[in-house]
Amino acid sequence: MAALLLRAGPRLLRERRGPGRLGAAGPGRASQCWIRRTFFGSHLTKGDSGLVQKTKDVCLRFCRPRSSTAAAGTSGEDALLKWGLLLVPLTTFGLGTWQVQRRKWKLDLIAQLASRIRADPIPLTLDPMELKELEYRPVKVRGRFDHSKELYILPRSLLDPEREAREAGRITSHPENGANVVTPFYCTELGVTILVNRGFVPRNKLKPETRLKGQIEDEIDLTGVVRLTEKRKPFVPENDIEKNRWHYRDLEAMAKVTGAEPIFIDADFRSTVPGGPIGGQTRVSLRNEHMQYIVTWYGLCAATSFLWYKKFIQKLPL
Repeated sequence: MAALLLRAGPRLLRERRGPGRLGAAGPGRASQCWIRRTFFGSHLTKGDSGLVQKTKDVCLRFCRPRSSTAAAGTSGEDALLKWGLLLVPLTTFGLGTWQVQRRKWKLDLIAQLASRIRADPIPLTLDPMELKELEYRPVKVRGRFDHSKELYILPRSLLDPEREAREAGRITSHPENGANVVTPFYCTELGVTILVNRGFVPRNKLKPETRLKGQIEDEIDLTGVVRLTEKRKPFVPENDIEKNRWHYRDLEAMAKVTGAEPIFIDADFRSTVPGGPIGGQTRVSLRNEHMQYIVTWYGLCAATSFLWYKKFIQKLPL
């Protein structure tokens, strides 16, 4: 093997120096090839003939020097990737902070609505524009019910703040299921018929003949909370008007069926009579899912920040 390398030495050197050969510095070449001769154990020397004058093994290796332009391009790409990926934790942190502000705003709004329900009642107005500004505001009316045109919103569970407070920390709860009874109410002072959600009844008391004691016929003073119409939410069934099964408040349809005005109030708890529906079933229902968004965005921020630090600061393989 050594003899072959020694005989090939002059020819390789001539090819290195000659034009058009391997290692020639011709046009279109990015760099020249050179021969690095490694002698195991001692230095190499040349004779007058240009041959290597050693009898030990010689290793000939062809190398191409790294281009400075390519190195600079790679360095620029690494920097762009590094600072570009830093935008991910910065963006998720900003989104998490925004959700913190949104949650604060939503909690303040819920608190305002809850305090509005506890305000002193005012006389009911028939102006549609004013009614839009009175949602969750208590109003007072005087008149009598028309029990022959009851409507049923179901399924519904009994709103009981004391029970919900007792079961707040439990994994499971067992609320009583039933329906809310909506009854036309003729307002003697206003001369119009409105819709009143009298409250909750269990399923076994859904039919009027099962709660005759609570079907009051006298003229009464009533206090309730103004509610507006609502759109059908996803996964909520359509109202079945023929079967008198209502799943959401469609005031226009309810008013058409009963001949009342599209004005709706939830009777308060003080309107409850023995044997009748349980009033005070107003739920301040505003979607408040901001806490889970906060956990999601801040969690993503922490995870991506950790990976970025490991990759670009500690330079550890991921």
